[in-house]
Amino acid sequence: MFILMVKHKFLSRPFIILCLLLAQSVNAQQYTLPESGSRLIGERIRHKVQVGDYFHSLSQQYNIGLIALMASNPNIDPFLPLPGTILELPTFMLLPEVVHKGIVINLPELRLYYFPKNTKEVHVFPVGIGREGRETPQMNSFVKAKIKDPVWTPTPTTRSEYLEKYKTVLPRNVQAGKQNPLGNFALRLAHGHNNYLIHGTNKGFGIGMRISAGCIRMNPDDIEWLYNNVTVNESVRIINTPIKFALEPNGQHYLEVHSPLSSETWLNEDNGFDVINQLQQNHSIDKSAVNEAIQLHYGLPINVDI
Repeated sequence: MFILMVKHKFLSRPFIILCLLLAQSVNAQQYTLPESGSRLIGERIRHKVQVGDYFHSLSQQYNIGLIALMASNPNIDPFLPLPGTILELPTFMLLPEVVHKGIVINLPELRLYYFPKNTKEVHVFPVGIGREGRETPQMNSFVKAKIKDPVWTPTPTTRSEYLEKYKTVLPRNVQAGKQNPLGNFALRLAHGHNNYLIHGTNKGFGIGMRISAGCIRMNPDDIEWLYNNVTVNESVRIINTPIKFALEPNGQHYLEVHSPLSSETWLNEDNGFDVINQLQQNHSIDKSAVNEAIQLHYGLPINVDI
């Protein structure tokens, strides 16, 4: 391990960060909810690249999303980062501007937030979501059922895709086991025809990416933890908010921008386009910092005060 002293770009004071470089997995990120009026959680953590590090292994080590790690380090080769390179980890964020209860998933972030009842904490997990053409829908729903060892029943569309792409005829049902892509635990959501799940995986990749057929995919350890802590009927809200903005109690303005799911997202005022217009008209805001955040999609909270 090592201790790295840095000047914080996002907070106004220097501080010490303890970075663990041991090749061990980090469990669910648990944060204390901030004081009333604040939405900032986490801390800025940097990782010094060692020989053999690459972004996929680091995303597993720190339990963060692969795309989020790539976004916060846009000029670094994710397959062969040079030893000694300092990486910014996406462990510092703004809470979504929604009611903080139950499960909240923000699709552009590729993150799931879980707010346990009667606590002052939030647990944050990377997730995989629906790929283009099989998008995960926005919804206000709830957990309809908790399923141990779920059976996978591929839809006709999925079976056709597999036949065309892989020349493989899928069975109508896949029982629990190593060949089941749902993993060992699932939460069924009461949305539409009840065919959307938050589930695990039997693969070593895909978390923090747009890769599923519409369901929410989690690391095996994460979904097991969530399964054991969530209750049936607990609320689930899935939102599409690539732009998050907060005026903190200390008067500082923070902007966090993620890559939109589509170009149409930017045109939707509910997704933050109006926020950008307001910031551009605010004389206390650094317009160049706002423009940089919009163009580069770092996925990190940036202090945009002058």
